[in-house]
Amino acid sequence: MSSRAEQLLAELNSEYAKLHREFEEAFWIFQMGDHSIETRMNEAEKTRDLFRSDSGNLAKVQSVLAEPDLSAEHKSRLLVWENFFKLYQTPPELRLLRDEIADLESKISQKLANQSEGYENPDTKEFVPASKIKMRMMIRTDPNESIRKACFLALEGLSTAVTDEYVKVITSRNKYAQALGFEDYYAYHLSISEGMTKQVVFDLFGQIYRQTLGTFEEIRKLEESQLGLRKPWNFAYMMAGSFMNEEDPYYGFDEALRHWGRSFSALGIDFKGGTLQLDLLDRKGKYNNGFCHYPDIVSFSDGKRNPGAANFTCNVVYGQVGAGLQGMETLFHEGGHAADRLNSEQGDTCLNTEWPPASIAWAETQSQFLDTMFKSIEWRARYAKNKDGQAYPFDLFERKIRKLHLLAPHGLHHIMFVAEFEKMIYEARDLDTSRVLEIAKMMYQKYFDRDGDSLSALSVPHIYSWDSSAYYHAYGLAILALQQWREYFYERYGHIVDNPEVGREMTAVWELASAKNFAEFVRLATGKDLSSEAFLENATISVEDLLARSRKRVERLNSVPEYAGPVNLNATIRMVSGKGIVADNSVSFEDMAEKYKDWLNK
Repeated sequence: MSSRAEQLLAELNSEYAKLHREFEEAFWIFQMGDHSIETRMNEAEKTRDLFRSDSGNLAKVQSVLAEPDLSAEHKSRLLVWENFFKLYQTPPELRLLRDEIADLESKISQKLANQSEGYENPDTKEFVPASKIKMRMMIRTDPNESIRKACFLALEGLSTAVTDEYVKVITSRNKYAQALGFEDYYAYHLSISEGMTKQVVFDLFGQIYRQTLGTFEEIRKLEESQLGLRKPWNFAYMMAGSFMNEEDPYYGFDEALRHWGRSFSALGIDFKGGTLQLDLLDRKGKYNNGFCHYPDIVSFSDGKRNPGAANFTCNVVYGQVGAGLQGMETLFHEGGHAADRLNSEQGDTCLNTEWPPASIAWAETQSQFLDTMFKSIEWRARYAKNKDGQAYPFDLFERKIRKLHLLAPHGLHHIMFVAEFEKMIYEARDLDTSRVLEIAKMMYQKYFDRDGDSLSALSVPHIYSWDSSAYYHAYGLAILALQQWREYFYERYGHIVDNPEVGREMTAVWELASAKNFAEFVRLATGKDLSSEAFLENATISVEDLLARSRKRVERLNSVPEYAGPVNLNATIRMVSGKGIVADNSVSFEDMAEKYKDWLNK
């Protein structure tokens, strides 16, 4: 046994866990609205990044790897760290550029967080304060077209607030990536996170796009009888607004915690002694998109496993139509992320974060698999109930499918829209503000075919951050993988909702953390290489076949007993609002859910 190897591994794991925690704790405070911590956050991020890119750390690992008496375990673990440090190597001359990019991104974040958000009332001409989240929901649910249009125009104006800074950050990111030998930043980020090329990903997306283009023609035919349907502020409301209003009573957000806890417990999901902190309501200054990060990553010391911790958030506007659905979906989505990382059994901390070598696409497969389960008719039939205890009616589901099934490919279209927008931005020569706006409008028309332009690509928060820019494709790859995984589970077990065998198989891959790449994980989990076959089958199935299949799945679940035990996720859970604790599960999960419900309704 090499004492040098043992000592080096202990040092690397301890140091990386500490640096990761220092950044993530500050990041959470900043994103929840306290921007006074910005300098501390930026310094912590730089310190963490210096550790990852330090050539001295790589040299230490390679020096110990050269020892002749290494055990197989030590060699395997040191090779993990060697690969990790190689991913982040940054020549000294690029460090100043990387710091400049980080500073520019921080200024963008501050500017976006401090925007005056709201719309002009079309009748009174008065400014009405409203968050971006609220206005997006109003476009989907408000029966007044003039209000929907006002919200749309307000969001369009807000989307251009940092366009000049965006051009600068794109130019600098490309300069950084090209100095490392990559075509552009998109190629660089895709390579380190997925080990894939732009051609492979976008050839796959292109094939799917061509096979699902027919929906645009169907929508144009619908517009002949629904005038104004393709107006950007009308489409969501005219297609689905009435359904959202009709569904809303079945998704009371004050029952969201209880449903989430019971559903995860029925799957057998276990957070392995970890800590969860949830901040779910919208408020001014808070980051306007859901996410899950990990202040404490799973680690091992002296043979003992140290549980991880997860913070996750969303922006529920409590009481607004659609808010309950949004909040519950977040609990399943971000809860899936948390379960994935907190179940790791890998001994090296560099495998237990959300950053490379972690596959973004595989991480998103976990979260989207669980939020897709939540949106299934089987889950609704069992869990979604109104205040009178009446279950979500199949008749409502059927009416919705008959009208909206033609939109089945559109979720993936939206993802491909953002991904190709970024790809074109990074590939553009002599990029300036006008070219950014041109590309945004062009991609909007390609993927949505609306009667009017939009700059909505610039409202996607991911594009402004180093870590989340050039990764929207991962959501698309995840959709393909999760549909393939669902197909596998249905064929093997007949049902997914409340199936502990599904939870057991998911846990088995969660324990591997980032020990494999995306393609390897898909093959391991589903028994097949990734393909678009399962997605296209679900997107193009006839309405009658889809309804028949849905009835069979509901009937199958009816034969499965409902989970009746107490909720036990093996986690310490805190419900917070900013820096204040609203409720926790120190007594029980049920007690926490009841206290959170009371707080919401006070």
